[in-house]
Parts: sequence; C-alpha cells; structure tokens
Amino acid sequence: MAGRVAGVDHAAPPRSGPLTGVRVVELAGLGPAPHACMVLADLGADVLRVDRPGGGPGVAPYDVLTRSRRSVAVDLKRPGAAEVVLRLTDRADVLVEGLRPGVAERLGVGPGTATARNARLVYARMTGWGQDGPLAARAGHDLDYLAVSGALSTIGEPGGPPVPPLNLVADFGGGSMLLVAGVLAALVERATSGRGQVVDAAMVDGVSTLMAMTWGMRAGGAWQDARGSNLLDGGAPFYATYECADGGWLAVGAIEPQFWAVVVEQLGLQDAPEQSDVAQWPQLQRRVAEAVARRTRDEWAAVFAPLDACVAPVLTLGEAAEHPHLQARGTLVERDGVVQPAPAPRLSRTPGAISGPPAAAGEHTRTALQDWGFTPGELAALEQDGTVVQA
Repeated sequence: MAGRVAGVDHAAPPRSGPLTGVRVVELAGLGPAPHACMVLADLGADVLRVDRPGGGPGVAPYDVLTRSRRSVAVDLKRPGAAEVVLRLTDRADVLVEGLRPGVAERLGVGPGTATARNARLVYARMTGWGQDGPLAARAGHDLDYLAVSGALSTIGEPGGPPVPPLNLVADFGGGSMLLVAGVLAALVERATSGRGQVVDAAMVDGVSTLMAMTWGMRAGGAWQDARGSNLLDGGAPFYATYECADGGWLAVGAIEPQFWAVVVEQLGLQDAPEQSDVAQWPQLQRRVAEAVARRTRDEWAAVFAPLDACVAPVLTLGEAAEHPHLQARGTLVERDGVVQPAPAPRLSRTPGAISGPPAAAGEHTRTALQDWGFTPGELAALEQDGTVVQA
C-alpha cells in the first residue's frame, strides 16, 4: 500500500467478526452515529473516525461509544480537508455522517461528490428529522423526535407528564439500529449490483418503525391514546412496576395467564378480579401494590427466583453488573477499568470483539492516514498547514 514505511506497523488493530474487511469512514458526531459505528466496529469493520482537532465532549477512555476504532483529527474548515476525507472514502466501503442536511455538501464531502469518485460507496446519513421535510434543517434531540412521532405520549403515569426514556428510543433504537440495518442492507445489495447508495436514516422514521405494533393495536381498538391505560404502558396490573417495603421496585410482566396465576398465588390474591376485566384493572393494581409493599425488593426477588412468572427486581446499573445471569453470559465486560456492554449480537462462527479502547481525537492521525494511503511527505504538509493534527 502506498505510503507505508519500512519497519513500522501501521496496520489497524486485529479484527474479528463478520464485517472483517469492511472499511468505514466515520465523520465524528454525537449519539446515534457513533453508536452505530461502535456496533459496526465491534462486528469487525475497520472504522476510521474523523474527529475535530481537540475532539468533542467525550473523554477517552470513558467514551465507550468510540471504542474499537482509530481516530484521525481533520480540520474540516481548512481548504484541503475535503480532499483528505474524499481520499479516505475512495478506499472505503461505507461513510457514516450525522451532520445536519446540507452540511456535508457545504464541506465538499457530500454523497454526490463522494460517490462520483467511488461508485461502490454506501453513504449513510443519520439525522433526527431526515434529509427532507419541513423540519429537516431544525435542531432536535431524542426527546423531540419521540414527541413528534407520538411515542413519547405513551410513556408515563396517567395524569402525569410524559417521561423521557433516557435517549434509548430515538437515538439508539430508532436511529443507530436502523442506520446499521440500512448499511448492512446496502452492502448486501451491492454484492449483486456492484453499486453503493445513500442511506437516509431519520430518527422519526426509526421511532415510527419501533411503534409498528402499537399503531396496529390502536387501529384494532386495543390501544387508547390515554397514557397509562393500556396493556404495555403500565395500565395493566400484570405489566407494571411496584414499590417494595424498602423503596426498591419489582417489575411484573406476567401477561400470559399461566404466569399471572403464579403471581396471584405468591401475592395471596386468589380472590382478585379476573385478569381480563379491564374495568377492574385500577382496583387490581391497587391490591397488587399493597401486597408487594409488604416485603423488600430482595425478599420478593428470592420468592420469584425459582418460579416461571415473568417477575424481576429492578436493578441499578451497579447491581446489574453483578447479576449472575449477566455475569454468566458476559453481557457486561470491564476494559481499561470501564464496565461496558460486550459486543452484540453474538455469532457462532465469526464472533465480534472489542478491538481497542476509546481513542483520543487524532491519536492515530499519522499511522492511520499512512495505512489509508497517504505518504509521509503528504502528511508532513497537511500537518504543517493545520489540515490534520496528531494528538
């Protein structure tokens, strides 16, 4: 490869996983796009993160979303920066960017320019509102996309405010996961056509996809717009959380009658109203709450541990790391002193792996750019004029 220096190893960290051999250029951003690139990297893709000089708000080694990949620092406002990025995309299979619509084009690295040079490039774009529509240019965060999609209205206590579900639903569920699906679908299609394409992943679209079952239930009359009155939003007494004697919480998800029967028996509620009698749900929920409040969370956890009842204690993050099931599966791992999720999903023949810790912005500028085809002389000139920065 052009630009390699004899006796110096500029190779990317060892990779394993089904995406080994796939090269991804990531224009650094926040939230869903980095999460998507973490998933791709954990599954074996060689992801090169193009950071701003000085980096963003994340701090290595705690910025888990940036693990498993190298970082180069490029000042995209410099005249020669676009050519640096385009030379990377010339050798890439995928580019991922999470900029507002039109920003990549203004920087000179939009999909038209990049795919004209590399027709096989999958150009993946992550936004909240999408690349078009009345709100496309508007700023937003997870909560805003949830609000407009209708999803937020379904989460929370009846009569109370809608509750933000962290940023799990729009950023990571509707955003990152749908971006990954789009990238993988485009790569599969490319194997037949030989051509890449643009993936427009919008969080409002992704959240709406996640709500498919709810939309269907609503159309069929099985879901009401009133928050906290439905099967899965805490309205059903057999699918809700209850406070225990010590202030801990118990999650009861006993939807099926055979599981609910076990809960009824253990709580001593054999004379309770029928599970299917929606009109009696408020009364039944009060009775369940009274029964659960008689014991501590861990006492109830011990009661239900040997039973198939769909009941579980609500654990803190610290407690989750110690849970025997998560430990047995290795769901959480510790790397460089940071507890974090292991790669998922798991593959039997080509498992993924965490290939490295989060990198400081520009930590690998020289070695990575040489690995991607830049000569030492070109690098020296780019560093001298401030286009690229070695941390």
